[in-house]
Amino acid sequence: MTIRLQIPDAPTHEDREAVLAPLRAYNERMAGAAHAEPLAILLRDAEDRAVGGLWGRSSYDWLFVEYLAVPEALRGQQLGSALMKEAERIARARGCYGIWLDTFAFQARGFYEKLGFTVFGTLENHPRGSRRFFLSKTL
Repeated sequence: MTIRLQIPDAPTHEDREAVLAPLRAYNERMAGAAHAEPLAILLRDAEDRAVGGLWGRSSYDWLFVEYLAVPEALRGQQLGSALMKEAERIARARGCYGIWLDTFAFQARGFYEKLGFTVFGTLENHPRGSRRFFLSKTL
């Protein structure tokens, strides 16, 4: 079989799936099916528009918080804490062992640490001149 490298100009969903298929198969052999379950906890305004919230997924006994966003005008009202508290409640209900997430140095490391998260990894110069922190909390 002849194999070549190709870099698509505009990668498609099918391209992503082609990469994921063998990885998914290997992971399932080694650790079982991931059974990823999405999570969205939305902040809605008076007109019922979603204006922020939390987005994540649980898989392999952990909840990964991919995004947490509270609009600047709404900060200081404990909404971020409420979102994380609800995510933790849901993670426990799903039987998760813990929660993990990442944040940049210019974002919310201290906020997460106040909620009981600890840094388990740091990526220097991401973005250049800054850092990205990886945090976790066991439940």
